[in-house]
Amino acid sequence: MRKIKSKTIIESVENLCAKANFELPVDVLKSLEKSIVFERGSIAKDILEEIVENAFVAKERQIPLCQDTGTANFFVRFGDNVIIEDGNIYCAINKGVSLGYTKNYLRKSIVFDPLNRKNTKDNTPANIYIEIVSGDKIGITFLAKGGGSENASSLKMLTPSASWNGIKEFVLDTVNEKGRNACPPLIVGVGIGGDFSSVGLMSKKALIRKIGSENKNIFYDEKERELLDEINKLNVGPMGMCGTTTALAVFIETNPVHIASLPVSVNIQCHSFRRKSIMI
Repeated sequence: MRKIKSKTIIESVENLCAKANFELPVDVLKSLEKSIVFERGSIAKDILEEIVENAFVAKERQIPLCQDTGTANFFVRFGDNVIIEDGNIYCAINKGVSLGYTKNYLRKSIVFDPLNRKNTKDNTPANIYIEIVSGDKIGITFLAKGGGSENASSLKMLTPSASWNGIKEFVLDTVNEKGRNACPPLIVGVGIGGDFSSVGLMSKKALIRKIGSENKNIFYDEKERELLDEINKLNVGPMGMCGTTTALAVFIETNPVHIASLPVSVNIQCHSFRRKSIMI
C-alpha cells in the first residue's frame, strides 16, 4: 500500500488551479489556430486571432485567460492501493483550491447558499468526482467552468422513441438558443443514458477529453463528427458574431439506461477551456 501525504495533494492542486487559469491547453490552442485558416468570415477571423493573442498574453504574463475563473471541478482516479497519510482527498483538494485561488488572485465565484449569496471567499467548495481504479497512483484532472457557459447547458428527459434524431435536435437547439451567450467557439459535452442524476455529470466529464481524440465507440465517434458539422452550420460563429466556427469539438459519453428512459444532457464549455491534469 502506497502512502501519500496530504501536503503533496494540496500543493499539486494549488499549482493546477493557477496553471490551468493562465495557460490554454495545447490541443485547444492548436484547434483555434487551425480554425483561423478555415474560417471564411473576416470578423470571425479577427475574433479568433484576438482569442489566440489573449492566450499568449495570459501565458506570458501569468494572468487569467478570463476574468471568470470558474467553479473548480475535479475528476479524480483514485488508486485502490493508495492511502492518504494525514487526511482525506476531499479536504486536501479543497485546501489546494483555497490556496490556488487566493495566492494567485483568481476571482472567487462561489457563494455559501444559492439564495443568500454570501461569498465563501476562496472559491471552495470544489466539485469533486472520484472513481476508484486499480493501482497506487492518484490521477487528478481540474476543469475550471465559467458561469456563462454553465448557464448555457441543458438537460432533457426524452423517451426512447426520440432516438438519435431527437437527441440531435435537442443538442442543436441548445447550441442555437444559448451558445451565443457562452463565448464560442465552444466545446460541447453530451451525456446520453443513465438517469436524471447521472446524465449531467456524464456531459461534464465528456469535456475533459482532448480535442482531436476519437471516441472509443465507432458509432458515437461518427455521431460526434455529425454533431460538430451540424453545429458549425448554425452560423453562430466566434463570440456569436456569425461564422463557420461555432464549436471546436463535440464529445459524447453514454451509460446504460432504463428501457423507458432516454435522458440527454448538453454541457457547454467556452473557448477559454481551462483543463489540466496531473498524476501523483
